[in-house]
Amino acid sequence: GTILVYTFPILFMAVLGCVYHHFGKISSDKNMESKKHRLAIWKRPLIIKSLGIVSRIELAFLVMFISLLVWSFLTYLHVSFATITPQSAAKAGEKVWESKLESAALRLGLVGNICLAFLFFPVTRGSSVLPLFGLTSEGSVKYHIWLGNIVMTLFTAHGVCYIIYWAATHQLSEMLKWDKTGVSNVAGEVALLCGLVMWVTTIPRIRRKMFELFFYTHYLYILFMLFFLLHVGISYSCVMLPGFYLFLVDRFLRFLQSRRRVRLVSARILPCETLELNFSKTPGSSFTPTSIMFVNVPSISKLQWHPFTITSNSNLEPQKLSVIIKGEGSWSKKLYQILSSPSSIDRLDVSIEGPYGPVSTNFLRHDTLVMVSGGSGITPFISIIRELIFMSETLKCKTPKILLICAFKDSSDLTMLDLLLPISGTPSELSKLELQIEAYVTREKQPTTQNQKHIRTVWFKPNPSDAPITPILGQNSWLWLSAIISSSFIIFLLFMGILTRYYIYPIDHNTNQIYSYSSRTVLNVLLICISIAITATAAFLWNKKQNAMETTQIQNIEGTTPVASPNSCFYNADRELESFPEQSLVQSTNVHYGERPDLKRSLFELKESSVGVLVCGPKKMRHEVAGICSSGLSDNLHFESISFSW
Repeated sequence: GTILVYTFPILFMAVLGCVYHHFGKISSDKNMESKKHRLAIWKRPLIIKSLGIVSRIELAFLVMFISLLVWSFLTYLHVSFATITPQSAAKAGEKVWESKLESAALRLGLVGNICLAFLFFPVTRGSSVLPLFGLTSEGSVKYHIWLGNIVMTLFTAHGVCYIIYWAATHQLSEMLKWDKTGVSNVAGEVALLCGLVMWVTTIPRIRRKMFELFFYTHYLYILFMLFFLLHVGISYSCVMLPGFYLFLVDRFLRFLQSRRRVRLVSARILPCETLELNFSKTPGSSFTPTSIMFVNVPSISKLQWHPFTITSNSNLEPQKLSVIIKGEGSWSKKLYQILSSPSSIDRLDVSIEGPYGPVSTNFLRHDTLVMVSGGSGITPFISIIRELIFMSETLKCKTPKILLICAFKDSSDLTMLDLLLPISGTPSELSKLELQIEAYVTREKQPTTQNQKHIRTVWFKPNPSDAPITPILGQNSWLWLSAIISSSFIIFLLFMGILTRYYIYPIDHNTNQIYSYSSRTVLNVLLICISIAITATAAFLWNKKQNAMETTQIQNIEGTTPVASPNSCFYNADRELESFPEQSLVQSTNVHYGERPDLKRSLFELKESSVGVLVCGPKKMRHEVAGICSSGLSDNLHFESISFSW
C-alpha cells in the first residue's frame, strides 16, 4: 500500500505526459508568445560562480527546494527533540547531546531521501515528465549535478554523525551490524562508499582531465542504489522509487536499442580534426533541431558512449542522419585517426542510442536570431539553420534574420562552415535565408595557403546485418512508452501481491519481525526488473518487426563519388567564388583574422524588437553573452539556453 501511494501518482503523471506528447496538445503560438512575454524577465540569465549560468526561474526553484529541505530537517528536529529529555536519555544510557546527535543523524538521512527522489529524473533521456516543463535530459544535467551534490552532502553528514555517535557511546561494533529485520548498517556504509567514489570523480578538474575515470566510476550507481535499498528496505525507499522506476524503464530501452548495429553510409573528414558521420535512417525517424545522439564504436571501446549533436534535418534529409565529432578527447582522436589514415577502412561497426531532444522548437518567434559559437560549438546551429532552410523553402514561412558569429583558433577550422549546407544542398536553398556569417580566426593574422588539406569523403560498404536508424518504439513511441510504464507497474503489483500472500505471509504473518528485510528488498527489486524487462522487450520486438518491414523498402545508399565539392569554400581562399556550388554561403561570410568578436557591440547594434541570442562554446564566452543579455541595457535581447555535445 505504501509503495502504491507514493509511486502511482508520479507514474500516472508520466503516462499522461506520454499521451499529451503523442497528441501534441500544445498551446497556440499566440498563447506561447503571451506566456513568454510575461516570463521574459524571469528567464533572463544570471551568472553565479558556483552554479554557472542560471535563469531567475531556476534560481527561484533552487531556493524553494533548499528551503523545503531546511524546513523538513528543522521540523523533524523540533518534533524529535521534544521527546528527548534528561530522563529519556538516561534511560537509554546516553547523554542528552548523544541522543540528539543520533536523532539528527537519522533526520539527515530522511532529508537526503527527499533529494534522492529527484536525482534520476534529469538523466532519464526518454522522459515524458521533463518535456512537460519544457526541459530536455541534456539540458537538465546541471540539475542532476546540483541534486547529486546535495544528496552526497546530506548522506555523508548522516554517516559521519552516526560514526561519531557510535564512538561516543562505545558502540562502534554497530558499524558491522546487518540486522535481519531492521536497518542494515553495513549496506549503508557500502552505499555511502560507492557514492563518495562517484562524488570525488565529479570534481570539475578530475572530470575534465580524466573523463574515462569519471565515466566508468559512475557505473557504481548500480551498487549505490542496490545497497541503499538493502540499507533502508523497500518500504522506506518508496519516496525515491518513482524516479528510479522511470529511469530503469528508459535504461532498459536504451540497452535494447544499443544491441543493434546501424548503417554508417559515409564520413566527411575535415582538416581541422573533425568528422561528419552520415548514417542511414528510415523516413519515419524524425527529430527536432539541437537533438543529440549517443554513439558507441566497439572497436575503440565497448563501454564508452559519447553524446554528439545531430546536424542533419529530418525534413530536408529524410533518409540521412549526421553528427559532427571534433577530435578533442582520446576516444574521438582514435576515431579520427582510424578514418583519416591513408589506408582507410571500408566498414565500421557503430551502435547508437537516441536521438533525444526537445519535443518542439519555435525559432520563428524572434525577428532576428544571433548565434554565437566558439570552435565546435557551431554544431547545434547547423541543425537550426537547416531547419530554417526547410521552413523557408518548403513551408514558405517567413524566417528570422540570422547572424552567425563564430570564433575559431585556426583557419583550418573554417571548413566547419562547409557543413552548414547538407551534402545535397543547393545555393537556392540558402539564398532565401537572410544569413550573415561573421567568422573570426583568432590565432592567425592572414589567410594561410600552405599545407592545405581538402575535405575528404569516405564511403562505407553496406552490410546486411546493419540497419537504418529507426525509432526504438516505432512511430507511436509515446503511446508505447505509456503502455510499458503502466503495464509493467501493474504486473509488478500483481507479482508482489502473489509473492507476499503465498510466500512471505505464511512465514511472517504481517509481524515484520521474522522474514528478512534484505530478502524482501531483493525479491521486490527483482520483480521490478522482471516486469520492466517483460513489457519493454515485448514492445521492442513488436516494433522491431514493424520496422523491419519498412527497412526492406529502403535501398542501400551507395555512393561511389562524393556529391559535395572535395575542397573547402573557405579554407582554399584563392579559388574563384563562381567555381563553388556554395557561392551564396561564401558571399554571406566575412572572415576576420587576428581578432576576437566584439560581442557587446554586435548585440547592442541590433534594433529589432525581438532578438533571440543563442550561444555555444567555452565557458568564458557563454558567461560573456549571458552577462550582456542580463545587463538590462537592451530590452530586445532574449537569451536562449542551448545544450550541445561534440
